[in-house]
Amino acid sequence: MNTDVAPVKTKTQRTPKPKWLRVKLPTGKKYTELRSLVDKYDLHTICTSGSCPNMGECWSEGTATFMILGNVCTRSCGFCGVKTGRPETVDWDEPEKVARSIKIMGIKHAVVTSVDRDDLKDMGSIIWAETVKAIRRMNPETTLETLIPDFQGNERNIDRIIEVSPEVVSHNMETVKRLTREVRIQAKYDRSLAVLKYLKDNGIRRTKSGIMLGLGEKEEEVFQTLRDLRGAGVDVVTIGQYLQPSKKHLPVKQFITPDQFKRYEEYGLELGFRHVESSALVRSSYKAQKHIN
Repeated sequence: MNTDVAPVKTKTQRTPKPKWLRVKLPTGKKYTELRSLVDKYDLHTICTSGSCPNMGECWSEGTATFMILGNVCTRSCGFCGVKTGRPETVDWDEPEKVARSIKIMGIKHAVVTSVDRDDLKDMGSIIWAETVKAIRRMNPETTLETLIPDFQGNERNIDRIIEVSPEVVSHNMETVKRLTREVRIQAKYDRSLAVLKYLKDNGIRRTKSGIMLGLGEKEEEVFQTLRDLRGAGVDVVTIGQYLQPSKKHLPVKQFITPDQFKRYEEYGLELGFRHVESSALVRSSYKAQKHIN
């Protein structure tokens, strides 16, 4: 069992976050310019709405993340701060709106993600494909990563992503196999692996996944997850610290130390991943522009 963690105390013994989780305030000319454009044109990015700790660094390098298909998810994952319930009607003008936002911001590398839309027959895959097409038309020099849901493993829906061929296609495992049912209630570990393998086997050049730590996983379980991902042909993996969005969400059971994150990075590189981003503040789109090469 892994002991290289900072344990979290009970509610009556609240422990402050360790020093390696302190976030620097975003600064820099490029960040200031983008922040001004977002405010002026009321643009929506996950970077701002999710208060991402890496926003300043990513924006300074010309990368930003956008969420499509609304802000209400049909799934109720125990780790996620996105609202759960009955989503709004699909906005068929959304692809053009996202493409326009990217153009206004002058984004060099865009990451697009979405809520799960299990309420839709196509699970949102048509809007996904139309969004990629609109971005390509309006921003031909911008490279793309799509962080997709599992589409319940439906190959026709996944094919719509493959057909528009983003530079990177990502789907997050989020946690180890033993904890999947608790952390990702409506998801399945093996189904997510199958989605990633299907993407790679059908022509996606660069596939990617991410996991978060601190939910009670053991070291060997993380190693096994990395082996499983590599076995599915995944090229890039991100590993970060889980942080509880609210008291209603799953509690943090461990704060993983920088040394442990480094061990996971080294192990992943030994397995043959092209890129491994592993540290407490890493999120899915961290240094995303590097992962297209």
